[in-house]
Amino acid sequence: MVAALSAPAHPALLRARVAVYGLFLLSGMAIGTWTSRIPAIKADLRLSDGALSLGLLGIAAGAITGMQVVGRLVDRHGSYRTMLPMALVQGLVLVIPAYMPNLPALALSLFAFGAVHGTLDVAMNANAVVVERAYGKPIMSSFHAVFSVGGFAGASAGGLFAHAGVSPGVTFAAMGAVILLIALLSARWAVRDDPAREAAPVASPAAGPARRRRVNSAVLFLGVLAFCCLVGEGASADWGSVYLRDNLGSSPGFAAAAYAAFSIMMTAGRFAGDRLAARLGPVTLVRCCGGLAGVGLAAGILVGHPVAGVVGFGLFGAGLSCIVPQVFSAAGHRDPAQSGRALAAVASLGYTGFLTGPVLIGGLAEAVTLPYALLVPAVLALFVALAAPALRSPRPEPAADRDAEPAR
Repeated sequence: MVAALSAPAHPALLRARVAVYGLFLLSGMAIGTWTSRIPAIKADLRLSDGALSLGLLGIAAGAITGMQVVGRLVDRHGSYRTMLPMALVQGLVLVIPAYMPNLPALALSLFAFGAVHGTLDVAMNANAVVVERAYGKPIMSSFHAVFSVGGFAGASAGGLFAHAGVSPGVTFAAMGAVILLIALLSARWAVRDDPAREAAPVASPAAGPARRRRVNSAVLFLGVLAFCCLVGEGASADWGSVYLRDNLGSSPGFAAAAYAAFSIMMTAGRFAGDRLAARLGPVTLVRCCGGLAGVGLAAGILVGHPVAGVVGFGLFGAGLSCIVPQVFSAAGHRDPAQSGRALAAVASLGYTGFLTGPVLIGGLAEAVTLPYALLVPAVLALFVALAAPALRSPRPEPAADRDAEPAR
């Protein structure tokens, strides 16, 4: 089916792109809706902060578990057959945590939620790579921008339900129905990729399984770059407002502007990312974005003023905005025969960075104070800028060498 999409009618490609937008939208909505009702879940179960943290580990454990499995599923069965069932189930597993009677049951339900979300994340990115390949131009950043929009929409809807006094169960059921509807609509238009056709040009049947057995070091290094970026994203979410309030003495309301600026600039940057990638190329774009993120955050912290802090986090978000989409795109395109495993490896490393980033910054802050600890994400962003050539596509092997390879 992918081969048939190499030169399709424009409406078919547009529908395929809209379908992927739908999947990224519903994925963001699920996360945004859940996070908006965490306080109510905590109060209903009478959980302490520590107990809630243990429960929330279920999402992380489930997501990483799902990412370990989904790569093989995508490479064997295609992203379409993997992502659509997960998209449909995403709306269902959102509802379950609201009806759990205790902490162990909540953690188990969140493990299921995280596993579905992690599986969907990799599979929909793999399908986005298929659509991007058919378009023949960068479009990955716009998909990630729509995920951010979905997160904002889910959080806003959840906040409105909470303000109206509606229970988490009803909130999740209503938003789950919306997610299910979006999944059904996306299923009608999504491109049905064929892994067998993708694998054919890459290697002979004899060599194929051996080549697809493990992800190569170049892809793993792309995962390291994703890790560096998501360390900063996690740190911004958990420590940006704390830095403005506790270290710079700003009001709680103004302190919240740090992460708001980060999120707004990240979303805006992703909407502009595809045009920038087409004009500059992924290597130059990532080099510039890493420099902007690192220098912007470092300058904002070193100035030591609340306004400078907000500007610094805004620049940090703008800089990081285009990097992860370009890393995902590079990983998915590097070897179409194992794009699922490549994306799973990159996503797993990136998600690990998002989870460990706040812990890393918190521990370092105890030793050197929070402002200096927050310079670590800036340094990591500068490292990504220096490592940008890793996104360059490898040169294709000469046909003669490729034909001779199995005989060695």
